[in-house]
Amino acid sequence: MDAGRIFQQIFNMIFRRAMNTAINKGIDHVARKGKPPGQMTADERKQASAARDMTKKARHAARIARRLGR
Repeated sequence: MDAGRIFQQIFNMIFRRAMNTAINKGIDHVARKGKPPGQMTADERKQASAARDMTKKARHAARIARRLGR
């Protein structure tokens, strides 16, 4: 294995982790409708939590669909 390939694998690993973090933060921001948790009412917090749970279930379903599609 040459150095360029090792570098590419490391870069891809770091980039994938950064993209996942950015996507998670974006989904959380949309679920909170841009408000900080301190300014949210109890109902808004519950709704944001439900949105995060729904996103988690959608990711799980997508993972299962990819597994079945192989």
